[in-house]
Order: sequence, then C-alpha cells, then structure tokens
Amino acid sequence: MRQSPADLNRIQLHGRLEECPSFSHVNHDVEFYRFPLCVSRLSGAEDRVYVVAPRALLEPISDLEKEEEVTVQGEVRTFNNRSGTGSRLVISVFARTFVREQGRDENRLQLSGTLCKEPSVRATPLGRTICDMILAVNRRYGRADYLPCITWGSLARRCGAMSVGERVRLEGRLQSRVYTKMVEGRQEARTAFEVSVMSLDSEESRESGAELYLPAGLSPEI
Repeated sequence: MRQSPADLNRIQLHGRLEECPSFSHVNHDVEFYRFPLCVSRLSGAEDRVYVVAPRALLEPISDLEKEEEVTVQGEVRTFNNRSGTGSRLVISVFARTFVREQGRDENRLQLSGTLCKEPSVRATPLGRTICDMILAVNRRYGRADYLPCITWGSLARRCGAMSVGERVRLEGRLQSRVYTKMVEGRQEARTAFEVSVMSLDSEESRESGAELYLPAGLSPEI
C-alpha cells in the first residue's frame, strides 16, 4: 500500500481535568482512556475538549484527580460513528504526550489540509461575516480527518472565495459550543466542536493519488 503524505496536525492544550480518565476502548490490543479537559479562553468562557490517551501514557501519573492541571500535546482526530447512537462525527484530541503541571491555559492548533466542501458564508444577526469550511487533514496510509472550521470578518470573506481542492495552512483553537436542538418535540442540549481559525495561508497545490471529499451525513455534533 502506498503511504500518503501526512498533513500538519498539531495541538497543545493546558487546562483542568473535568473528570478523571475512564476506559474508552481497545484497539490493536492497546487500552485507551478518555476524559474531558476544560480550557479557559481570554474572555473567561471555557472550552470542554475530549482527550483520548493510551493507558501507557497515563500509567506514570495514575493518581490523577479531578480539577488537576495538565498539559497535552497531540493531534485532533475525527471518527465517523455509524452505530446510530449519538453524534455522527466524533471529534477528540489524541494525546502523544501528557504532563501534570501548572501553567496558563492554552489551546493552540496548527493544521494543513485540503478544502473538501464549498465554503459557506453567512452573517450573524449583528451583521458580522462568518465562513464555515471543512478541512480534510491527511493521516498516513490513506486516512484523513475531516474538521469543521470557522472564520470571521475579513478572513471569512477571503475564505468564502476559496474553492474545493485548495490547500491551506492555518492556526487557531479547538472550541466547543453548546446549543439546543428540537428532538421529537423536546429541546435537547448539544455540543458542537469546531476549529476557530485565527490565521490562514494558502499552500501550493500538490499532486495526490486520491481526492478528498466530506463523506455524506457527517455532522460536527457530539
């Protein structure tokens, strides 16, 4: 199998454990654990980001407690949930390093990838311009993560003029957003995850053996 080039996918988080790590799943005989990490923004609002880590990474600090501060470095991953239960697109951070330490809250994400869906420009009730995009970020061996991204103001207008297939490199943060949705006549609280883009640059197109498009039915809800 030909190995496809991997795109840039790097995130660093510093925040507080909202819950202690709990067992998530087993993959290739490796146990994985999952926990929510709360990261404060400069505005005072908090993002609640889910982190997945292999057991071996957590064993040296197995006495972790709720509200402890930790730093996580890793990658943003997406999973297409076909079980029919919960979100169709699950977004989390796959931890590569994990350190218990105090410090300033941090949520810094760097990505490169390919626009795989036509950008959608809209306006808030107050007239601010927003652009929604889906970025396909290659892993190796033909896999990719599909990340919903949002830009604002003049950057949103610029992104709205981009086309499917364009290569971009961006910096931003992975943020959570709570909203309500009517389900069978009642309101349910849902959480959406998206990349809030701070800066973006176009990259030169590169040749690839496969085109990347967003699979039908994916949604940034969990």
